[in-house]
Amino acid sequence: MKHTHGQFNRRDFLTASSIALGAMGLSSLGLPALAFAQAHPLADVTLSVATYRGQDSYFTDDAGTSERPYKVDFAEFAGGNLIVEALASGSLDIGGMSEIPPIFSIQSHREPRLIAVLQGDVNNQVILIPKDSKLESVAQLKGKRVGYVRSTTSHYFLIKALKEQGLTLNDITAVPLTPQDGFSAFQSGQLDAWVIYGVFIQLAKFRSGARVLKTALGYLSGNYLIAARPAALEDPLRKQAIQDYLQREARTLEWMNNNPEPWAAKSAQLLGVDKAVFLDMYNNRSQPYRMIEVNDQAIASQQEVADLFFNAGVLSERLDVSPLWDRQFKLLPL
Repeated sequence: MKHTHGQFNRRDFLTASSIALGAMGLSSLGLPALAFAQAHPLADVTLSVATYRGQDSYFTDDAGTSERPYKVDFAEFAGGNLIVEALASGSLDIGGMSEIPPIFSIQSHREPRLIAVLQGDVNNQVILIPKDSKLESVAQLKGKRVGYVRSTTSHYFLIKALKEQGLTLNDITAVPLTPQDGFSAFQSGQLDAWVIYGVFIQLAKFRSGARVLKTALGYLSGNYLIAARPAALEDPLRKQAIQDYLQREARTLEWMNNNPEPWAAKSAQLLGVDKAVFLDMYNNRSQPYRMIEVNDQAIASQQEVADLFFNAGVLSERLDVSPLWDRQFKLLPL
């Protein structure tokens, strides 16, 4: 299993720890062992799958989900927007992302199909403040310098948290930054607060005593979406392979939920960060990760995100997300 290594950001590793993780084989689900015979009809199928450093492709051996009846080419990506572009260009079959990139794809008419939902942690998205900050509430961010990551869950969380206090982005000095630049700015005292996700939270806590002003619990859905290239779903064998891949992701997620120590140790090795960072992340998560089928709640959740962006002036038109979704994929109970 060869990985195409590229740049990644540590946020996407988290969305990663989310999307990371596949499901056990058909045989373990009580389906015929014949499914894995050498003459399997999927033997000539190669799925092109987006991954993030530390995602499912790195844990399938541990979870016992790597013996697939088809081939998989994994390619690392730095974020969901790039995955949407790769799906549109035909270079990818499936990939995972937050609710936001597919919304922006509608305006460019390069929409992926959303085929499953990976429910993950929302405590790994927070508003951080420096160790000695006097800030005690979101309302006190008025007039302050606040870093965030544009067109991501960080952007959405900030808008929503401000709105709850009767504020908008115009009431703060909003500073759009990449996660890496945001980390540097926060560590050097250039920000009064930083809206960020993933491993950066633990790094800031461990390295400079940063404190959490507010987590995204109650603000974000925790839904990460599995997106597919539309043409891939029109190929019966490729569609069958995608169905199997989703089931394996579900099983790998379960393994990660049940094995925090080996998960944290391997994640630390992969990302060059102390194991304690990942155990802290695990111990503070809002819920275990799990893969679920498309449902009305997931569609309504994404629509709420699109509507908030429109009302905040981030989108120029009100968009209907429902045509993005495809309910044909089913998941067997684990």
